[in-house]
Amino acid sequence: MGILSGNPKDEPMHYGEVYGLSAQLAVAKAAKDGYQVYCNHAGDKDLKQYIKGVIKNSIEPSIEEIEEVLIANDIVVPPTPAERPEVDIEQIPAGARFQDAQIAYAIARDIATGITSVSGLICQCIREDIAMMLTQQNAKALKDGAALLQIMKEKGWLIPPPLHMETKNKE
Repeated sequence: MGILSGNPKDEPMHYGEVYGLSAQLAVAKAAKDGYQVYCNHAGDKDLKQYIKGVIKNSIEPSIEEIEEVLIANDIVVPPTPAERPEVDIEQIPAGARFQDAQIAYAIARDIATGITSVSGLICQCIREDIAMMLTQQNAKALKDGAALLQIMKEKGWLIPPPLHMETKNKE
C-alpha cells in the first residue's frame, strides 16, 4: 500500500472524494450567490449581519480550501457565479421580497442538509487531510446553525414542533 502511506497530500484522491468535493464546491458557490440575494432582501439588520458573516467566515473560506485541493490534484473546478451587487431593499417590490423568516428558514435548511451531506462525504474519505478539512467546515456550519437558531428565537420566527409537557400519572 505504498501510495497510501506517508503524507496524505501526496496520496491520490478516489472518485468519491473527487465527486464529493466537486459537488460540495458547486453547492458552496451557489450558496454564496443565493445568500448575497438573501442579504439584499433582508430587512432585519441582525439577519443581514449574520448572512454577511456566514458568507465571509464560512462559505468563502470553504470555497478557497476545496478549490485548492481540487486544483492541486489537477481537477477542474466548477465555474464561479458573478458577484451580486448590493441593492437597497426599497428597490425590491414588496410582493417580490423574501420575508426575513423565510430567509432564516431557507438558511437553516441549507445548514442542516449541508451538515448531513458533508458528514457522509467525511465518512467516504481515505485522505485524512480532506476528512479534517471537511470536519472543520462542518464545525463552522454547526456554529452558524446555533447562531441562526438564537436569532430565530429572539425574533419570534421559530415555530417549535409540539412541545412535550410533563403529565401527571393517571391511575
